[in-house]
Amino acid sequence: MSIGLTRELRRRGHRVQPFKKGPDYIDPLWLTESAGRSCLNLDYHTTPRPEIRMAFSRALAEDAFGFIEGNVGLFDSVDLEGANSNAELAKQLGAPVLLVVDAQGMTRGIAPLLLGYQAFDPSLRIAGVILNKVGGDRHAANLRRAVEHYTDIPVVGVVPRLPELGIEERHLGLIPSNESGGVDATIERIRAVVAEQVDMVFVEAIAAQALLPETDGETSHPLQAMDATPLKMGSKVRIGIARDDAFGFYYPDDLVALERAGAELIPFSPVYDPELPDVDALFIGGGFPECRMQELDNNVGMRACVADFIADGGAVYAECGGLMYLAERLHWNGRVGRMCGVIASDVVMHDRPQGRGYVRLRETEVFPWPARQPGVNDIYAHEFHHSALVEPDARWVYAYRVLRGAGIDGKHDGIVQQNLLASYAHLRNVGGVGWTERFVSRIRSLL
Repeated sequence: MSIGLTRELRRRGHRVQPFKKGPDYIDPLWLTESAGRSCLNLDYHTTPRPEIRMAFSRALAEDAFGFIEGNVGLFDSVDLEGANSNAELAKQLGAPVLLVVDAQGMTRGIAPLLLGYQAFDPSLRIAGVILNKVGGDRHAANLRRAVEHYTDIPVVGVVPRLPELGIEERHLGLIPSNESGGVDATIERIRAVVAEQVDMVFVEAIAAQALLPETDGETSHPLQAMDATPLKMGSKVRIGIARDDAFGFYYPDDLVALERAGAELIPFSPVYDPELPDVDALFIGGGFPECRMQELDNNVGMRACVADFIADGGAVYAECGGLMYLAERLHWNGRVGRMCGVIASDVVMHDRPQGRGYVRLRETEVFPWPARQPGVNDIYAHEFHHSALVEPDARWVYAYRVLRGAGIDGKHDGIVQQNLLASYAHLRNVGGVGWTERFVSRIRSLL
């Protein structure tokens, strides 16, 4: 639904700025493709509330059409008061809610459901509802009649249950758009249905009533920060960043922060390129190396280049899928692929998640980068991996003690070898963590 709405808003001439609540990488990849503008994450676990408000307001400084896709249910939260829910985010940012309800098998019962949502938090403005997965015209008429008779929530759209509106999923959710063939055709197919079934004029009117939160006066768009004066003067450091259909999990605002810190990002492909570009450091983010295991195995030259780069003392930061790529071998579905052999352990894909959710980390005395900002203590991040290292070596040294989460062995995360830091945790450059500037500083110290 979000993909269709953002693409149709773009077609109607809006500069659509998409956001995704939470730390997810995959949905933002699709929203970036549909909106034509990098999707930004708004995540209460890693980001202080004032920082969320500031990032949101900055991104809309160009009169963009802000579109926030929630996660889980409207009121769902592990906090009893719902402090980190979608509803709280909507209230914090002055955003009216367009509620999407799966109406499959439902008729008159839609009314008490909607009334309950309204009554649960009267301070939240539910501006409209889209009835989704509707069986046919008769079903649609019955649903609409019940909503209009018992509630004052406008029905903005009635979307039929259509198989072509689905996107294939696998173990970590939707197949990312950087892997999926015919992405634009898929998005256009979804857009056409949404445009036909949803009152887009009404959607535009709802957005026009939004009240943007006040800020401290800063208005620059976070993705325009690369045009600003770098935080660190001097010659740029060249960071090779792994980007292809195996590796693609990066936060756009973190990449901008790397550039502001003085980095030039040089894309390379562990799947397709025969060797590394001329760079000072490597950043190998998350992704699905298991789905390109054979291609990564076959690319002997690239695997050797990465191993040699690390052996020669090059600075490398690897997260999750990047850690997997640096292991000896990768095991999945009865197949085995050779990886870079830097980390002396095989990695195995399991049917169930081995680490999933938010994590809290504390840096150890061997953490390889410069110190954080004063006053910043534990690091709040997230992990989501079905893989695990087979036999963590008792001699390994770690960058983090795990206070919450799984990490590598339940107690530690962040393998440190020479100038390599490889972990299952995904960091964000928010909340004073400052990992981007610290990584760039570490690179500079080695040149």
